[in-house]
Amino acid sequence: MATKKAAKKSAKKATKKTAKKTSTRKYSPAAGKSVEREMKAMKQGKLKSGRSGKKVTNPKQAIAIGLSEARKAGKKVPAPKK
Repeated sequence: MATKKAAKKSAKKATKKTAKKTSTRKYSPAAGKSVEREMKAMKQGKLKSGRSGKKVTNPKQAIAIGLSEARKAGKKVPAPKK
C-alpha cells in the first residue's frame, strides 16, 4: 500500500517539473502591424526593395522588410539571425 502512494507522489512531482513556463511575446503588436503593412504593399505590387528598387514578389522578403523597419523605429523585435 505504501509503495502505491509513493509512486503517485513521485509521478506528481515529475509532472510539475516538466511543465513549460509561458514566455513573453517575442514581437510587439506594432512590429506585427509593420509587417502587415508591407505584406499588403507587396500584394498590391507597390513594395520595392532597397537600393535596386526592384519589385518585391517573395512574402519572406516582405516580412524581412517589415521587421527591419520595425527595428529601425525602435519596436520590440528580436535581433536578426546571424
